Amino acid sequence: MSDPKVRGIIHFIDETKTYGQKGFRKRLVVLEQDKEKFTNYVPVEFTNDNCDVVDELNVGDDVEIDYRLSGRKWQKDANSEVKYFLNAEGIRFQIINKDSYATDSRSANDAFAEAAQSEDEPPF
Repeated sequence: MSDPKVRGIIHFIDETKTYGQKGFRKRLVVLEQDKEKFTNYVPVEFTNDNCDVVDELNVGDDVEIDYRLSGRKWQKDANSEVKYFLNAEGIRFQIINKDSYATDSRSANDAFAEAAQSEDEPPF
């Protein structure tokens, strides 16, 4: 069975944070997905050694991330309410299009610059 995947444009990359005496590390990457009527933001957490591979990513990259769901139960004390948390834990990723925001912007600017260099035709 293969791991589930999620695809989107990287909206945010957090710094690696370390927790506890054992040095558990976590790094958050948020994907943005355009769902026509609304924008969906998908948080994916990379943990321990996988925190370092996130350095290859940049805001604006179009990526596909393999993940596994991780859940936990939390209760402050025996008399308090039980809460359940669900996280998507990133396992690996594939960059589909490097810095797609900037690439689109550069393409339009490059085309405009090329058109402006031609004296025979107006640049519009």
